[in-house]
Amino acid sequence: MSIAEVYDHAPVARPALVPPSPPRASPDMGALERMATMRRSAIDTWGQPAYEEDIIKGRFLGRASFILNAPDAIRHVLVENYENYTRTPAGIRVLRPMLGEGLLLAEGRAWKHQRRTLAPAFTPRAVTTLIPHMSSAIDETIAQLRQRAASPVDLREVMQRMALEIAGRTMFSFEMGDLGAQLRGFVMEYGERLANPSFFDLLLPMGWPSPRDFARARFRRRWTRFMAMLIAARRAAGKADGAPPRDLFDLMVAARDPETGEAFSDAQLGDQVATMILAGHETTATALFWSLYLLALDPATQHDVAAEVEAVSIGGALEIDRLKFTRAVVDETMRLYPPAFLIARAAAGPDTIAGMAVKPADVILIAPWLLHRHEKLWDEPNAFKPSRFLSGAPPDRFAYLPFGAGPRVCIGAHFALVEATLALARIIGAFRVELLDTKPVLPVGVVTTQPDRSPMFGIVPR
Repeated sequence: MSIAEVYDHAPVARPALVPPSPPRASPDMGALERMATMRRSAIDTWGQPAYEEDIIKGRFLGRASFILNAPDAIRHVLVENYENYTRTPAGIRVLRPMLGEGLLLAEGRAWKHQRRTLAPAFTPRAVTTLIPHMSSAIDETIAQLRQRAASPVDLREVMQRMALEIAGRTMFSFEMGDLGAQLRGFVMEYGERLANPSFFDLLLPMGWPSPRDFARARFRRRWTRFMAMLIAARRAAGKADGAPPRDLFDLMVAARDPETGEAFSDAQLGDQVATMILAGHETTATALFWSLYLLALDPATQHDVAAEVEAVSIGGALEIDRLKFTRAVVDETMRLYPPAFLIARAAAGPDTIAGMAVKPADVILIAPWLLHRHEKLWDEPNAFKPSRFLSGAPPDRFAYLPFGAGPRVCIGAHFALVEATLALARIIGAFRVELLDTKPVLPVGVVTTQPDRSPMFGIVPR
């Protein structure tokens, strides 16, 4: 259903919102300044040519680097020759203490085994069974917001807590409570102290620990103990014999590699649980924050979302497949603020990309932040226009990559889209959301596309 069908007429044409974005880097930015800026936000290191040219070749720490904005070149790296491109050493250093050897970081045969084994847990049919867990956490969040409607609200924090609660319930079927506070504490600690790559993280080969790696190793020991405790608590809750799976944990414990029949070991299960909880909650919370921010800046589009929610609600229930405009808002938000703003790969062997020679250890950068705002690929690339996802002409598959592409596309993409669309619809259906200050909120690219601050919102019950 289009938004025109929600009303009896097409909405009135209006100028598109252009949200604030960070200034683009000066062409004379030096190497040291670029490295210092990168530690703060990689987004701030890209100048105007990165938004205009198909491929930009440069050098980084003695290696050739390529920024790819050409869909055919991206297809080559992510699909046609994906096995030649692995995660960079810096990316592994930053992510491994949290995610271990889980699906996001695994390579080669280990990755294929994990992907085959996990795939049944993330089919649309399996995700549908998890919607009641999502809905219960969303309903509780809305009830809490109603009690705070008279006061300013930090919706970024609210979305983080809600997404973490959804992650816990869909994984373990129990409310997170104090465990959620501990989990959030781990996430915040790592993000603030250890997630930013240092100079030595970028410079040293993987076999040489950087100074920050020692702190990461200490964190890793505490983190794995906490994951083991969560899993033990879920196992103690048990599962009735013959009962269908009730959460992701049941699905993952029952999963078997369709080729080898192997199940996950306890250590592997812990890394998969960590990967699914962390990758799932962080990206969804980020997408929801930016969606609410954009709708607060654009009250007319917010009204359209509320109108759709009212039109498709049946007895208070929402059919996710009928929330076409709300889904378009989520899609457009992830175009402007892709949670994973950068895909970095290192070449394992020689290759040729768009006629250019690639040597082993060369760095390939595919930046959804750049790709989604590229002037050759999008009409009004910096404008917030959800209608572009309702036109019936989808963007080039390799020009829009909120979840990556190819064999390593995010396995939880459908789960995340269902969660974000349902949560946004329920929140906007319940409240009118307003910004309480006019200072621009700018994106910061470190691990995900985070806001540079948490603005306060006003929420008015509808």
